[in-house]
Parts: sequence; structure tokens; C-alpha cells
Amino acid sequence: MNGSSPSADWSPNRYRFADLRLETDGTLWRGALELKLATEELAVLRLLLRNAGEILSPLELKRAVWCEEHISSDIVAICIASLREHLRPTVLIENVYKRGYRVSIPVRTGDTLPAGALPRLAIVPFAVCFGVPDYLGSAIAEGAAAQLSGPEFAAAAEVPRDSIVTLAGRGFSALEIGRRLAADLVLTGELRSTPEQLRLRATMTRVADGAELWIDDLMMKRGRIKRLEWELVHRVSSRLHLDGLSIAAVGSPAIQPGVTPEHAEAHELYLRAHHEWQTLERHHMQDAMGRLQRAIELDPSLIAARADLAHLSVTQALYGFMPATAAASMVRRAAAQIPESAGNAETLLPVLGWIRFHVDRDLSAALDAFARSAHLAHDPCVTRLRTMILLSRHRYDEALETLRMAIQADPYSPWLQAEMAWALHLAGEAEASVDQARKAISQHGGHDEAHFYGAMILAYNGEAARAVELGCALALRSAHFDLGMSAHAYALARAERKEEARTLLERLKWLSRERFVMTTFDAATYVAMDGDDAALEVLRIANENRCPWFFQMLGDPRLQPLRGRPEFERMRSSLRAMEAIGASKAEYGEEPGWVVEQAG
Repeated sequence: MNGSSPSADWSPNRYRFADLRLETDGTLWRGALELKLATEELAVLRLLLRNAGEILSPLELKRAVWCEEHISSDIVAICIASLREHLRPTVLIENVYKRGYRVSIPVRTGDTLPAGALPRLAIVPFAVCFGVPDYLGSAIAEGAAAQLSGPEFAAAAEVPRDSIVTLAGRGFSALEIGRRLAADLVLTGELRSTPEQLRLRATMTRVADGAELWIDDLMMKRGRIKRLEWELVHRVSSRLHLDGLSIAAVGSPAIQPGVTPEHAEAHELYLRAHHEWQTLERHHMQDAMGRLQRAIELDPSLIAARADLAHLSVTQALYGFMPATAAASMVRRAAAQIPESAGNAETLLPVLGWIRFHVDRDLSAALDAFARSAHLAHDPCVTRLRTMILLSRHRYDEALETLRMAIQADPYSPWLQAEMAWALHLAGEAEASVDQARKAISQHGGHDEAHFYGAMILAYNGEAARAVELGCALALRSAHFDLGMSAHAYALARAERKEEARTLLERLKWLSRERFVMTTFDAATYVAMDGDDAALEVLRIANENRCPWFFQMLGDPRLQPLRGRPEFERMRSSLRAMEAIGASKAEYGEEPGWVVEQAG
């Protein structure tokens, strides 16, 4: 055996990773369920866990596990594929392009944190009592989590917010949330109000044994939300760094720079807007845009509001609430006033990259923006834009790998589960896309995207009756969501209820006289009703309007009957031309490394 190769001996260590644990006797458990592994699979798993974070080449694995390097390389790939199948749905083993395999999620030895690792802290949305605005509990928790895991404090590793909010919405206790998300600590609390003050009682709990480590009370004058959040962050940070276990300790107030009344009002407007636009409802998103613009007027230095305005604009374009060109103008105005040295500036790079690709049709500039932001960890907005670009470029394997890594980090995120179904559909994996759509609908039935993608995928794959139910429920529940009406129309067309489908398409045309309506997805409905010319007209308009779904629709299996039509092929060739120009202008690097490595 080569002395530089990793060792595959039967380490006595116990490993914990994601929702799994590998005991010293070689048994692998998911909760109370034992997973059976072959001898070689167990050896490979131990080797990857022992060298977590490091890339092991197929040659190193052959030397260490099979004790020879001249056997077929396929044996490693077959073993890895079988091991992944046993570990599903956990996404553990990452392919690193042309280099090998690695485990990139946190791995613990025994019951301790890895050396130098930060504790995983889950901050559950704080409960609010009478007199406290509903959004404050969630806003303060999210803001504190972002600061504690940011470079200024670096006191904790943040647990993804989407999963926390989803589980909290299902009624799980803070301790149950911590256990499901493999957190070390959980912070929860309650906001109360008096005529002049806000009071936050915060409790830190250790997940391993459920012990309450400390309880703290923070009092602040009403209207000083920013100061309250600042104080909470400092107290939590000091205890995490000092490993303090005091109960009901008050501590000395943190020193914060002076905040003017205008800045305080701007911060509260930003918090409210941040909560409102993430409801993804048209009227709330439009209200949030006005509040963010007002917050920026009051405090031009509030970078977080500018960043939110940019992400909100792109999200409205994706949901069909505003034209992509208008969203691009909003983003450019918001970004123009942000210096590159600002703390939130890097989060705008994926937004700008998205605009450069979909609106400007400049692939090399788009790739440059995404490459410069490749180090950003998973965040709902950032990961979504990365995935959307890959799907628009028809790079389905990379998009799927990005989503799998993101789901590993954020397993209960509704939009990630729904987006995975759509990516599988575009990749032509019909059976897998149906299974994933059913999973997303089952787990997140009240989420618009789960119904939207689910209705289209199930209708295309022979479950039109179920798809009509989903589309109808979505249209009734979210009347503001025009794309839901498009999905309903497609399901009706596939169910041979074509007159009803035409009625919905006519209604969308009527609505477009009063406001912007995205009709790009209607191309599939026209194809289902043998209206190929009408489908091409829809795509022509989508191309002219720089619709962010245009290129994805060109790869949609539902538009297969259009293949070979000259106009459709010219549209498809425009993407190939962009790729050719981008390849000649930009150095893409070792693909798909920057996409895959950063998603987790």
C-alpha cells in the first residue's frame, strides 16, 4: 500500500453525520433503523468519514480498500453508487469533477464537535404576545442568526432558516427542531410589550440532553428594534465564546454606535418589508418594495435594504409579478449605491449575474459574477439563482447536484423540494420527477411551488385528473399567482378538457390588458391542444420580454413536438451561440466545481 494513501483500517471511532451514525462495531443507523452495508461499502464510508472534507481519488480508494491499483476503475464508481443508494435520502458523498470523492457535510467523532468547528445554533422564531407586531419575532431571530454566523462575530454555524421556519410552522418544539436539524444549541424566546418597552426573554437549550443553559431578559424602549437585536447578538456571542452557563444572567449592556430616529425607523421598515416579501404574495411584495424604498431614503447606508430590494425585484420577475427588464432596472439602481467593500455586496453578485444572462444575454459576464460569489454558502436566494442559471443553460446534472447539496444542508425547505422535481423533469427523468413532485406535495401541500410544478409534472406523466385538482386548488388559494392559472390550464388540456383550458388562457389575455402577465408557460398548453403556431408566438413574446423562464422552456420535454420547427430551432441555437461566445470570453475553471462545492 502506498504510504501516502489514506488508511482504511477499522477505526474505533463513532461517527455522526446528518441524520446517521456509524458505530464502532460497523453498524450504521438512521434513528432506530439499521442500514446494512457490504464490507467494501463500509470500508469506503469509514475512509471518507475519517478524511471528511478531503478529496480522495479513485486510485487512493482502490489502494486503501482493495489493496491494489490495477483493478478496474469501475469498481470504485459501482461501490460509491451502491453506497449512495443505501444512504438515500441523505446526500453525503460529493463528486468533485475529475478529482474524486469527498464528504463535505459536518462529521462528528463520538459526541464532540470537530476540532475548530463552531456549534450549530438554531434560532427559532420568537413567539410574540399581544401588542407586538407579528413580523418582529421572526425578523429578530433571523437577523441575530445571520450576525452570529457572520464574519464580525463568527460565534456559531447557522442552521438554514427555511427548515427552521417550516418545522416551527408544523408545530415542532424548539428541542425537536434542534434534533431534526442536528443542531448543538437552540435559542428560543418570547417578545412581550408594555406601553413604553419591549421585553425579550431568551432561553438557550443544549440539544444533546435538553438542558437549559441560560435564560436572559432584555428590555428596550419601543422603536429601538435594532438596539434590541444588537444586544441579543452580543449576549449570545459572549456566552458562546466563553462557554457561559449562567442562569438569568443580565450582563452589562453592549456598546452600540448612536442610532438616529431616522435610522431606527428605516431599520424597522426594513424588517417589516423583509418579512412581507418572503410571503411571496403579490400585494405583500409590492408593499414591501415601497417600504424598502422608504427605508433607503431614510438611511442611504442601510445596505441590507438595498440587497433585499434587489432580491425582491428578481423574485417578482420569477413569479411573473413584473417584467424582467423592470426588475433589472430596479436591481441596477439598488446596486449602484453599494460599495464593493460593503458587507452585503457579495450577495448581489448572483442577482447581477442572473440579469447579465437573462436580460443582457451576456454569458461571460454572468459566469464572472457567479464565479466571484462562488464562496457564498447556501442561502435561499443565492442557491435559487445558481440553480436557475444552470437549468436555463440546460446543465441539468450540475443543477441537480447543486440542489442535492442544498437539500442536504436545508432538508425541510419547501422550494428546494419543489425545484428538485422541476429539475428532474427538465432532465428527462420522468419517473424520478413524479416521485419528487409527490414528495413535495405531501410534505409542503400549502406551498404554491409544490402545487405549481406538481400540476405540470403529473399532468405530463399521465396523472391529469390529480393535476387538475392541484391546479384548481392553487388557483383558488392564490388568485394573485398567474402562473398557477397557467399550470391549471395545462392540466385541463392534458385531461382533454380543452374548452376549459381555452377559457383560462383567454382570462390570462384579458388580465394582461390591465397589468403585466407572464404567459411563457402557456406554450406547453397550446402544444397539448395542437396549437403549435400559438405556442411559438408565446415563446417569441417571451424571448422579446427577456422572460427568465424562456431558455428553460426550450428544454422542456412538454415542447418536444416543436422540435424541428425552424423558428423553434433558431431559438434553441441562440442559447448555443451564447455558450460559444461565453466559452471564448470567460475562463470557467474546473467545472462544475464552483457550483457543486459551494451549494452545501
